[in-house]
Amino acid sequence: MRFGLFSIFLLITLLSCNSKKTIELNVIAGPIDAKVNGSILEGASVLNDSSRFVWGGSVVKGDDNKYHMLYSTWECGDSLPAFGQSWVLHSKIAYAVSDYPDRDFKFQKMVLEGKALTGDSLAWDAQMVHNPHIKKFNNTYYLYFIGSRDPGIQAEGSPGYNLSKRDRVQQNQKIGVIAFDDFNQLITGNFKRPEAPLLSPRTRVKPNNIVNPSPEGTITKPDNIIVVNPSVVQRPSDGKYLLYFKGNIYIPNWRGVHGVAISDSPTGPFVPLDNYVFDIKMDDGSIASAEDPYVWYHNLHQKFYAVFKDFTGRITDDEPALAILESVDGIVWSKPEKPLFMKKEVVLKLGDTIKVKNLERPQLLFDNDGFPTTLYCASALVNVGNLKNGSTFNVQIPLKPQQNKK
Repeated sequence: MRFGLFSIFLLITLLSCNSKKTIELNVIAGPIDAKVNGSILEGASVLNDSSRFVWGGSVVKGDDNKYHMLYSTWECGDSLPAFGQSWVLHSKIAYAVSDYPDRDFKFQKMVLEGKALTGDSLAWDAQMVHNPHIKKFNNTYYLYFIGSRDPGIQAEGSPGYNLSKRDRVQQNQKIGVIAFDDFNQLITGNFKRPEAPLLSPRTRVKPNNIVNPSPEGTITKPDNIIVVNPSVVQRPSDGKYLLYFKGNIYIPNWRGVHGVAISDSPTGPFVPLDNYVFDIKMDDGSIASAEDPYVWYHNLHQKFYAVFKDFTGRITDDEPALAILESVDGIVWSKPEKPLFMKKEVVLKLGDTIKVKNLERPQLLFDNDGFPTTLYCASALVNVGNLKNGSTFNVQIPLKPQQNKK
C-alpha cells in the first residue's frame, strides 16, 4: 500500500526515560480505493447505497477476525424529506461486515430502528436511532447510540409551540446502550433493548423555541437540551468508564459543547460532571463549537487523545477540519503542538486529491500499541442539507503511524 500522499501530523511529546528525547509521531493517511461518479465517491473504500443515506459508521474487530460496522442509514427519495430533516425523523442503524478493516464492507441487515415502527410510539427512542459507537470491554460488545421520540405538539403559548416535529424530535435526543456477546445475537435480535436512556440532559436552557424549558435563571450544564454523539473509554488509572457527549448552548446563537460522565460499568449509571471538556476558547471567551468526539487511551504514551470535528478552525489553528486534543486524566484537555488531525479531503489511489464538504463522525481502529490504523468518516462531496438522493457515504481511510525521535 502506498502512503505519503498527504499527512496527518500529531505532535506528541514524551520524555524517554533513557534518552530524554522528544518523540514525534507522524500518522500518514493512505490513498483510498474509490473514484468520483457525479456527486458521490464509489469503490471498495466507500460504503454507500443509492436507495438510502449512509452516514457515521463505527467498527470493531470480532473474535472471528472479521470487521463489523454499525452505521447510520435511512431511506431517501423525492417523496421523502431532505437530509437535514430526514436524519432526525427516520434514521436507523444497519450492520455491515468485511474481511478487511479499510474496504469491502457489505450491508447485512438493519439491526435497530425507531420503536414506533414496531408499535411503541411512547418509547424514548420511538422516532429514530442514530450515531452508533461500538466498543468491546471484557469480552462483551456495547453499542452506544442516540435515540429520540416526538413529545408532541406543545401547548399553545408555550415556548415550544411553534417548533416543527423535526425540531421537537431533535431537542429530545438522549443516549442509550445495548450489550451483546457476539454479532449473531445482534443480527438475530437476541438482545435486550433499553427501556430507558443511559444518559439524559440535566438542563434545558434556551432563549426561545424550546420544549420543556428549565426554570428561568438555571445555569446551563454541558448536557444542555440534548446528549448525543457518545464516545466511551475505560480509564486505566482507576478502571472507570468515561462517556463523552455533546450538548447545545445558546449564547445567544447555537454552539456545540461537550461534557463527560463517569461510571463503574459500561452500562452505567453514568454521572455527568459539571466540567466542560474540549473547551478551547474563541477570542470572545466562548467555547469553540465542535462535535463528534472519538476518544481513546494510548497505553504507550499514557494519555488520552480525542479526534473531532472543528466547525471554525479555532481548534485546528488552520481551517474547519478534524482536530486532535490530548489529556492526562481525560478531564482537562489541551492542544498538542499540531492540533490539525486531517483536512477535509481524501486522496485516491490514482493520485487525485478530492476535497469533500463533509468529513465527520470520526471513528478509529488501532494496533496493539494504540496507534490508529483506520479512520472511518461520514462524508459527502456536496452540501448535504437539501439532498434527497443517496449521495452521502462512509469512507474508510488507512493510516500508518511513523514515529521519529528528535
